[in-house]
Amino acid sequence: MKLIEVANQKTRRQFLNMVDTIYKGDPFYIRPLDRETESVFNPLTNSFFQHGEATRWILTGDGGEVIGRVAAFINKRKAYTFQQPTGGMGFFECIRDQEAAFLLFNGCRDWLAARGMQAMDGPINFGENDVNWGLLVDGFIHPGFGMNYNPPWYKDLFEAYGFKYYFEQVSNHLDLTKPFPERFWKIAEWAMKKPELSFHHFTYAQADKFMHDLKEIYDDAWKFHENFTPMDESTLHRTLEKARSFVDPEMIWFAYHDKEPAAFLVQFPDVNQILKHLHGKLHLWNKLRFFYLKSKKTMTRTRIVIMGVKPKYQRFGLESGIFWHLNEKMKKKPHITELELSWVGDFNPKMRALHESVGATFAKRHITYRKVFSESIEFQRSTIIPVDTKEKALQREGH
Repeated sequence: MKLIEVANQKTRRQFLNMVDTIYKGDPFYIRPLDRETESVFNPLTNSFFQHGEATRWILTGDGGEVIGRVAAFINKRKAYTFQQPTGGMGFFECIRDQEAAFLLFNGCRDWLAARGMQAMDGPINFGENDVNWGLLVDGFIHPGFGMNYNPPWYKDLFEAYGFKYYFEQVSNHLDLTKPFPERFWKIAEWAMKKPELSFHHFTYAQADKFMHDLKEIYDDAWKFHENFTPMDESTLHRTLEKARSFVDPEMIWFAYHDKEPAAFLVQFPDVNQILKHLHGKLHLWNKLRFFYLKSKKTMTRTRIVIMGVKPKYQRFGLESGIFWHLNEKMKKKPHITELELSWVGDFNPKMRALHESVGATFAKRHITYRKVFSESIEFQRSTIIPVDTKEKALQREGH
């Protein structure tokens, strides 16, 4: 077996096509667009190269056939916010062979260690954590757009190598054909009676304002997490532009308190329901197929990608108010019957409670693993986001 760094058109094509070997005949696997996978490794399209680096490999068998692939990367903004310098690995695919898997893992470990890293998380993305993050270990059904899907036996390969459970990610599904719990709407009605609160959905005409507001809310909402780094506004704009062909502005909502940005929710239609027909390619014929399938209302599912509430506005009922407005718009889209709320880490008990309050049910479980390179370093799990972030925020502001 031979580990080969991806460095030319042939190896790039082999890296992309490796998925056909693993998922042949799998009814649930959906191949991402090749150009989206390639954009992760292109410094011209991935802003994370401004503060990091990445590489990738394919693994060939004795006969020269491709039997595995993997990537390694360092996000320098986050790498040094942990107990030890920590890089990442992802885009892992491998035949069911422990020796092959270990060669791929070793390649990542050695590359990262040579650059000062003492641990690696995986499988993760060289980008934001709303896509390609975590190993699927429960709920092997249709994956939402951006969510990792893999064979069940990958878990054995990761754990045999010494990866340990860093945090758990749960995705829940909400049946939109059923009414929300009455208690939830009472909270929403209570919130919307407050004259200082207002709710607005995204518009492209004010895209710059809304993306700036999203960054402001996100940075404030997540600042108490152990490895927080501010949101990159340029990344937000790039993500929005890439998704423009399927984004529905009425699915992205913001709440304001006396015009101050206070909370947001970002929901995308599940474009995977179209991508499953394109086999990773977006040539002219597939572009035509894309817009035809979109016009036929093929996307019957949506995914809430991210939510955020400034700590000082927690318990204002903003989430309920946003859901009320969102639900009013969704009534005009009866072809959409399922909502995926993904993903919420076990470090975020408040958001898990919100999922339960709207009547969502368990759908999928992913795990983000960590491998510490030296036995002299004690492994530590991800810490819980404090429940009292509102009090912390008010204390910080001197209230």
